[in-house]
Formats: sequence, structure tokens, C-alpha cells
Amino acid sequence: MSKNIGTMSIGVKCPIIKKGDDIEKIVIDSILKIEKEDNISLKNNDIVAITESVVARAQGNYATIDDIASDIRTKFKNSDEIAVIFPIYSRNRFSIILKGIAKACRKIILMLSYPSDEVGNSLLTYDDLDGKNIDPSSELTLEQYRRLFGYKKHEFTNIDYIEFYKKIIEDENCNVEIIFSNNPTKILSFTHNILTCDIHSRQRTKKILKQNQPDAIVFGLDEILNASVNNSGFNKKYGLLGSNKASETTIKLFPRNSDELVNNIQQKLLQITGKHVEVMIYGDGAFKDPQGKIWELADPVVSPFYTSGLNGTPNELKLKYLADNNFKDLYGDDLNKAVFETIKNKNKIQKDNMISQGTTPRRLTDLLGSLCDLTSGSGDKGTPIVLIKGYFDNFAST
Repeated sequence: MSKNIGTMSIGVKCPIIKKGDDIEKIVIDSILKIEKEDNISLKNNDIVAITESVVARAQGNYATIDDIASDIRTKFKNSDEIAVIFPIYSRNRFSIILKGIAKACRKIILMLSYPSDEVGNSLLTYDDLDGKNIDPSSELTLEQYRRLFGYKKHEFTNIDYIEFYKKIIEDENCNVEIIFSNNPTKILSFTHNILTCDIHSRQRTKKILKQNQPDAIVFGLDEILNASVNNSGFNKKYGLLGSNKASETTIKLFPRNSDELVNNIQQKLLQITGKHVEVMIYGDGAFKDPQGKIWELADPVVSPFYTSGLNGTPNELKLKYLADNNFKDLYGDDLNKAVFETIKNKNKIQKDNMISQGTTPRRLTDLLGSLCDLTSGSGDKGTPIVLIKGYFDNFAST
């Protein structure tokens, strides 16, 4: 790559991937194809990233609403009534899951967080709450909510998620009672059979519920379909977390058991090209939309599988701090040379030194996965593989 070009993120097209396809061969062939036809050659430390969706599809990691219902009945001992708390507001992520849950019981107490879910999808704004003098620590019934706020639709989807989820449940001949609270213990006054659907705060929610009601039956979405039901797909670690709508009755789960896949792709590309690349599988990026306030990360992790070279966090220096402080009296070639030498010897500089402060304190896989998610998108770009070049280069690279 030219010494005048820094990091490049390149979407790589490949065939449409279906259940049973050889995803390993497809990824390798697609990378070799752009080398041959687009004159983009691999370099050491390049990164090949594959979106989780096509990996799970090739694995055939699917389940139906009947599979979900069966596991719910088993986990909750055929209880007629369960609470479903803290779901995110999403047609793609939660609607089919909710169908399966509703199919398993006669009544659901649906407890919704407000003014938004944990990833930023809003029912209301804080201005809405302030305008009605409502403290978000308060519990509201559906009737109170409607009287205060009426019917509000999501800014981007134009959906009233309260009515949307209510209809899904009722269409499965299941009764529903809806309440609004951000305190998990509030649900204990309704039932002791609780399915907590939050993603990143799930362990804390489970702990709080069990501490306050030791005999409660409490499961998270990560514990539903964490093993196969009726030969369904499953995910041992994440269960239903990270799943997506596949049809009106099926979901595609997060990929499983893919350490071998990323390592095999790495080794085979090394054998074919002589270049050592890193390989990862990525899902949702972790970034916040300033307009809609959506945090994006509806998957349990950004990257569930990756090669060992992607462990850790960036080791970077702040160029603007060097220019404004350490070398404030230098200009032109003298400045460039001083910065060049400092970067070359940066491993000798302590991490808490001011010249390394201000760089992004995040894991490499989270940063890279976010870059990949923005590059590939989730629509019709047709680039489920992303090649990242020059990510580990810096001002001193030659």
C-alpha cells in the first residue's frame, strides 16, 4: 500500500450464502478474487472480517417460534403466566422471539423500560417525562402511560412499539398486561416466573431478582435455546441473544463454534499468499447515533470469534499532543523526524503517559467490528466480507 495512504476499509462482494455453503472456501476465494481482478494484494497484518449473519446462515443456525415456545415451557415448568422484562424495541430483533414466548403461555406481564430501551430505541424523550413531571424511577400502568403520553411512534420506524408488541402477544391467544418500570424488582409483585430480555445488563438484572426473591424462576434470553430443541439451531453461550428475524416464524441465531473457522482462514491464506492476516467475525458495531440516540449494539458482543492477534487495545500516541507540547518549537522536517523517532520507540513509553492519553480506550475487536459494520451495512450492498488494510500502520510506518 502507498506510504501516503492510511487505513482502508474495503467491502468485498461474494455469492449469496445459504445453509450448508462452505463459508471458509467462499471467504478465501472472494479475497483471492479481488487480488486477481481488482489489484488489491494482501499485506501482513491486514484484517479479513466476515459478518456474523452469513456465518450463521451457512451453519444453518435457525430456530422456529415452536422451538422457542418448547424451550420456554421447559424452562418455566409449563407455567401459564410469565413476565417478560426489558426487551429492546425492534421488529428484527425481538418480534419473532416474542411470538414464540407468547405461544408458550396464557398470560404475559410485559415490563418495558422507559423512556428508551437499553440500546437507545425511544418510546419517549426525557423532555416528554419532564413535561409531565414524571420521574423515570416511577412505575406506570398502560392506562397511566396512555393518559400521559398518548400514542407515540418511533422516529425512524414510525411504529408504536407498545401497541406492536401487545398485538403480537394477543395474536397468539395470550393475554397481556403492560407496565413501565426501570426497576427489575417491581415485577416481583406480579409473578415469580421472569424472563429478562436485556442484553448487556442481563447478569445484573438476574442477580437483583434472585437476591430479592430467591425462589423466583429467572432466565435470560441467553439461556433460551442455549441447547438444541427438536433439532433446532442454538447458541450455547448466548442463546437467543444476537438473533435476527429470518421469516414470520423463524429466527437466525448468532453463529456458534467458529474459532476453527477464523483460524483456518488465517492459515490457508498464509499458505496461499504468504501473508499473515488476522480474521474476525463481526456483528453490530458499538457506536451511538447522535440523532436517534440509538447505541446500535443489539448483539451480545461486537465480535464473537477472532484470531489471537486481535486481542488487546490500541497502542497509540497522540500526535497532536506531541506537536503542541513535546515538540512545540520544531517545524517541518525536524518535527516529522522527532515524531517519527518517538513513535518508533513508543513501546518504551508508559501507558499512563500524557502522550498516550486521549487515544480510544477500547478493544481492538470493538473498534474494528464497528468499522466493518459501517462498511458493510445491513441492506443490499452485498459485501458481507470486509478487508481492512493498514490498520496497524502509523506515521512512522514505511
